[in-house]
Amino acid sequence: MLLDSGEARANGHRRAFVESLTSIVCDATRETDLIGWYESGSVLAVIFTEISIDGENPVTQVLHSKIVKTLQENLAPKLASKLHITLHVFPEDWQDRESSDRVADSKLYPEFSRKGVKKHLPMAIKRGIDIVGSGLLLFLLSPILGAIALAINLTSKGPVIFRQDRLGQFGKRFKCLKFRTMYVDNDHHIHREYVQNFIAGKKRKEPAGENEPVVYKIKDDPRVTPIGRFLRKTSLDEFPQFWNVLCGEMSLVGPRPPVPYEFEVYDFWHRRRVLEVKPGVTGLWQVVGRSRTSFDDMVRLDLRYSQTWSIWLDLRILLATPRAVLLGDGAY
Repeated sequence: MLLDSGEARANGHRRAFVESLTSIVCDATRETDLIGWYESGSVLAVIFTEISIDGENPVTQVLHSKIVKTLQENLAPKLASKLHITLHVFPEDWQDRESSDRVADSKLYPEFSRKGVKKHLPMAIKRGIDIVGSGLLLFLLSPILGAIALAINLTSKGPVIFRQDRLGQFGKRFKCLKFRTMYVDNDHHIHREYVQNFIAGKKRKEPAGENEPVVYKIKDDPRVTPIGRFLRKTSLDEFPQFWNVLCGEMSLVGPRPPVPYEFEVYDFWHRRRVLEVKPGVTGLWQVVGRSRTSFDDMVRLDLRYSQTWSIWLDLRILLATPRAVLLGDGAY
């Protein structure tokens, strides 16, 4: 719970009011609850621990009613009405996200906001590189893009561009663009089950080779068209994502954007790869491990990227990407 005393504090003696407010909240909470400052001297925070989510009424509604009642009983009505109370539940329910404008609760991750302020200029430069780079690549590669579109159109029925819901930074949904590599009307549950089992650690090595690593993508996927296999092997199917970069939904460099059903089975620490930075067309995982690494190792690489990010690191990854694409190691 965050209790913002800004307007109420401005109408009275600051120190006396803050002390009174803190005392009231302490009396209204349990010994197991944690009380402190979210913003020093301004926004009081309470972490309610060991709370059951069972019951007809949402726990947030019950807590809000209790706190508001206590404040109204112990403060002057004018002051109580100026207090702003918000409740935030962790972990958030990410599975019920049908609206594209819903994002993660930023109040639960204040460290990301502080990091963004400190790196405002480098992030502006990164965005500039994204705009110039993606625009230039779309222009220079337009003949290749046209040839690929024609090949897809002539070899299989269906749209040339495949639009898929992906999660951007802070869980914001967007339509990720790729060249279609599969036959239309295929069973998406095959990939959903495979990926969720892989992330959960239930996918075992295939009998093809005892020492062969488990891969993130399905090998010899029957849903993929012949031209689609070539596009996937060479990563040419990813080229339409430069439009996502130009629109600001992705960056040239960053973690791979997950599909929603993939995110459903993420562990808590996995989620930080979605929260910390904007997703990218290429990234540290793509140039270092690609599909040969385990999912946990992939996440560790993404977190290493976000925690050590710099313009120079982006440039190094961009320079290493063509070699990774040409070798095609770990691509399926």
